[in-house]
Amino acid sequence: MAINYAEKYSSKVDERFKLGSLVNAIINKDYDFTGVKTVKVYSIATAAMNDYQRNGLSRYGTPEDLQDTVQELTMTQDRSFTFVIDKGDESEQAGAKNAGAALRRQLDEVVIPEYDKYIIGKVVGGAGKTATSAITNANAYDAFLAGSEQLDENKVPTVGRVALVTPAYLRKLKTDDNFVKASDLGQQVAFTGQVGAVDGTPIIKVPASYFPANVEFVLTHPVATTAPVKIQEYKIHENPVGISGALAEGRFLYDGFVLNNKADAIYVHKGA
Repeated sequence: MAINYAEKYSSKVDERFKLGSLVNAIINKDYDFTGVKTVKVYSIATAAMNDYQRNGLSRYGTPEDLQDTVQELTMTQDRSFTFVIDKGDESEQAGAKNAGAALRRQLDEVVIPEYDKYIIGKVVGGAGKTATSAITNANAYDAFLAGSEQLDENKVPTVGRVALVTPAYLRKLKTDDNFVKASDLGQQVAFTGQVGAVDGTPIIKVPASYFPANVEFVLTHPVATTAPVKIQEYKIHENPVGISGALAEGRFLYDGFVLNNKADAIYVHKGA
């Protein structure tokens, strides 16, 4: 890409729009990956109920060893970036290439969106239930209620549920005659991107490009997905060996996992 040298250019940079991370409300960080790359999570089975027998030696039933399964969570996302701002280029571009501002821009426009898209993809891929049907402004609210009903049947706690929705779905929901609009108004905004709540469930509007194809909305609870971050390291080296200027480097070691016993806390609706 060409480097544009300043003649009578402004020192102000025409910045692109950016969003903060939109997934913090749907994840937990309950598992400690300090010093390790893989964590094993045990899922313990339960015992069946029996009719008590009033005679014999097995009055409670036949005892068997309680079974368990192990889910291995191995981190795979070890991502990095680097760029140089030559001291000569910076001086000839009216200081527009400030190293600190450039690093902040990299985080806002590249690192955080990549992280959000990856986590949302893991949540969608691990969903316990995925429904598929066309969403219109006549059935948008009913589709949301169907997802809530599914989570209710799966005994997912009501408190803590969060919905990620596309702008298109939110528009259809707001124009659905069956939607009680008062439930979407006057809600305290608690999460980045939250635009209200439906039946007590916070709604976070997320660009459609952050979702896998055709996803309209995701209903979930943060207990279902753990997203550890082991390394989050960003730095600027001034005049390192071999460079006259600033060298920026960043490394981000992270991952996202849907827990086997919690997948039923995720409901995804895809458009037909």
